[in-house]
Amino acid sequence: MGDTSGERTRMAEIAQAAGVSVATVSKVWNGRADVSDRTRERVEELLRLHGYRGRRAWPTESAGTIDVIFQEIDCAWEGEHLRGIEAAGHEAGVRVVVSSLDRGETARRQLLQRLRAGRTDGAILATLTAAGPLVTALNRLNVPVVALDPTCRTAGDLLSVDAANFAGARAATAHLLELGHRRIGLIAGFDELMCSRARFDGFLAAHDDAGLAPDPRLIEHGEFDFPSGVAAGGRLLDRDVPPTAVFAMNDFMAIGVYEAARIRGMSVPGQLSVVGFDDLPGSRWAAPPLTTVRQPLREMGALAARTALGLAEGGVLGTDLVVRESTAPV
Repeated sequence: MGDTSGERTRMAEIAQAAGVSVATVSKVWNGRADVSDRTRERVEELLRLHGYRGRRAWPTESAGTIDVIFQEIDCAWEGEHLRGIEAAGHEAGVRVVVSSLDRGETARRQLLQRLRAGRTDGAILATLTAAGPLVTALNRLNVPVVALDPTCRTAGDLLSVDAANFAGARAATAHLLELGHRRIGLIAGFDELMCSRARFDGFLAAHDDAGLAPDPRLIEHGEFDFPSGVAAGGRLLDRDVPPTAVFAMNDFMAIGVYEAARIRGMSVPGQLSVVGFDDLPGSRWAAPPLTTVRQPLREMGALAARTALGLAEGGVLGTDLVVRESTAPV
């Protein structure tokens, strides 16, 4: 058993600098919950500045683990990311540990406690904000962090992996315009998400390229799920002069538009063309097969894993329009 006197001395110095007891510093280090957030942040910052590692010093070689952190896991979209991450992890000889934060603050603290107690080569924040307490805490632990499809712009020193959302939406809208559609409905996503804003800008840019202006009355918002696609699609199709085509910002909402059209006795693409975004596995099996923008979800996951391992530097991956049977001339 190693001599821990040096560790106790350094912990005492940190306690004195923070104005707390050694026991409090120990609680913070071990991820205990019975410490106020303000005290925890002050002590974690001092631990980081002092380079404190205690008996849990990381080895210079790989720890053999990548941590993937989701807000929640509830659809094929996250599954596609995980397939890419797992493949890259297997190739590098490291295991992948998946966590979900949908249980709130308790889940976040348990995650940080595990990271303090164990070892990891890096953390992938999948579809999470690239700012806030979690990122701050990971940085204080000197854990390399990669933002995978972040919900907002990342800090300058945080590597990220994203898709070309603007270009994809521009291509989808241009496809409909080239088919002669002029009344194109849009089902946007959450305004606060970076991908939603980029796709909306791409929708506008395609109209601008064609010298046209979209009808603001044909713009609805959904929640990136099937029910909101049915509801938003229904509102569009119930207009006095409905659109002849709809671009939905993801495949789930696009399939929801199919259902809204079916309820109203409208055929796709005979009376309504529909385009989605993502190209999830089920899109090709829809009836009719969905024209959509392929977002390289697996490739994004793999790149995020390589970035977490220091083998890449993140980046933006291209999107492709996949034309199937849900679009036709007006």
